[in-house]
Amino acid sequence: MRSIAKPLLADLRRKMVFVGGPRQVGKTTLAKALLRDHFPSGRYFNWDYDEDRRDLLAKRWSDEDRLLVFDEVHKYPRWKQWVKGVYDVQGDRHAVLVTGSARLDLYRRGGDSLMGRYHYWRLHPFSLDEIPPRMKPAEALRRLLTVGGFPEPFLDGSERFARRWRRERFDRILREDIRDLEPLRHLSLLALFADLLRHRVGRQVVLANLAADLQVSPKTAKAWLEVLERMYVVFVVRPYTRNLPRAIQKPPKVYFFDTGDVIGDDGARFENLCAAALLKRLHLAEDHEGFRYELRYLRDKEGREVDFVVLKDGVLEELIEVKHGDDSVSRALGYYAERLRPRRATQIVGTLRHRFDRGRLRVTSPIEYFARPI
Repeated sequence: MRSIAKPLLADLRRKMVFVGGPRQVGKTTLAKALLRDHFPSGRYFNWDYDEDRRDLLAKRWSDEDRLLVFDEVHKYPRWKQWVKGVYDVQGDRHAVLVTGSARLDLYRRGGDSLMGRYHYWRLHPFSLDEIPPRMKPAEALRRLLTVGGFPEPFLDGSERFARRWRRERFDRILREDIRDLEPLRHLSLLALFADLLRHRVGRQVVLANLAADLQVSPKTAKAWLEVLERMYVVFVVRPYTRNLPRAIQKPPKVYFFDTGDVIGDDGARFENLCAAALLKRLHLAEDHEGFRYELRYLRDKEGREVDFVVLKDGVLEELIEVKHGDDSVSRALGYYAERLRPRRATQIVGTLRHRFDRGRLRVTSPIEYFARPI
């Protein structure tokens, strides 16, 4: 059972629960496990299955079905109005779980708002703080770097299988999810755009330059990036600054939910692994505790850069520098640790054997860092 299962069950007793996340991250498996272990009289509906879709739209289920699972129902243009009607009329008889491989909190195509009627959870791939019980952390780290954290390739462990699985998954995202939900043309160019991003992980991404490479407008490139975000293919990390308009204008960095998507050296893959694991932890804390967390990066005019900045309700919590094999203490991290005085300043080194401290800084391994709670 995935780590969000227990708090998710508690929320189902109070409101509807929406679970978003990348395609094939395990949302259906999680929903069916909840039905099997906690709601044996429940009912699962998949919008992509013709018979389920007919039953779902006809509201054909039993009063004894204590949990109703609506999978991928966001592909129905009026889905929010429809779900609101079900919950307002039958919410006292059924718990309702809605899952989807898109940002369910952003798709508002018609109907009244569901604000106040649901809790939203995000399911991420496996990470070092969520691995199978009998798998050693060192092996988990190896798999995360080579095949990524999505359940199927992660549990299989084969790089050949992971490559085939990844190609098929991305093709389905393009041909099914994006086609169904986004009014886009030139899907082949969108695929090329994603390939360019794969080579730029860990670097500032200037959308105007990518647009020029593909001979499209910067506005089109910006729209494509937003689509890939909504589909949980990538996530954007923006610069940290106390002047918000400047932060929006500066180039972002782009990372992939699937570390296996990264094309680059070990350093780029390791940075993506840490970025994805950090975002997962922040989302879990945000969805469970209600605080507002942000993941940023820091870079000044002199070129001093810190890979990640963690903000909690707008307050600086931690500075994090990531290095794959270099355990020398980052000067930029030390400089900003003294200047900004965060609660923690950490350098994560992929090959480090033993942690050590340098003044305000802690240098540690990814296994040790991600083992501790946020």
